[in-house]
Amino acid sequence: MVTSSSRRTVRTDTPPPRTGDGELDVLRGFLDYLRASVAAKVEGAPEPGVRSAAVPSGTNLLGLLHHLTHVERATFLGDRVTDWQATFHAPAEDGVDEVVARYRRAVTEANEVLDTCTDPGAPLPRARPGGRPPAVRRALTHLIEETGRHAGHADILRELLDGSTGR
Repeated sequence: MVTSSSRRTVRTDTPPPRTGDGELDVLRGFLDYLRASVAAKVEGAPEPGVRSAAVPSGTNLLGLLHHLTHVERATFLGDRVTDWQATFHAPAEDGVDEVVARYRRAVTEANEVLDTCTDPGAPLPRARPGGRPPAVRRALTHLIEETGRHAGHADILRELLDGSTGR
């Protein structure tokens, strides 16, 4: 745990985005804001603490971003995930830089898919394995909820790790 005397980094808060008025502009703007926030929480986090569970559930900072990479890829790129619990643990050989870069690549690829979507009620162009693809609106809303939830976890874990705060 970090004490007030050992705090090193305080980040300044970034306000939520100003977006266009269209539904897709708003949803994508808020999702991109959350994506950037959660990646920034992991970026530069020190090893081995970034892998250490700071709560009884075993949740760790690097695992959260590794999990979100799988969520992005499954939702927007049609990847199949057979063991969601396993996605909460980054491979031991992957460092912070690799996990952050992989997440950012997944986001870029997901945005390339979303760039082709103009109707929020239409299904995503890539089907999920074994099922119908969700509507763009539902997929974006789900990713906002999932990323926001884990960004909040990441805020707490990073502060416990080295005292870094802010979005």
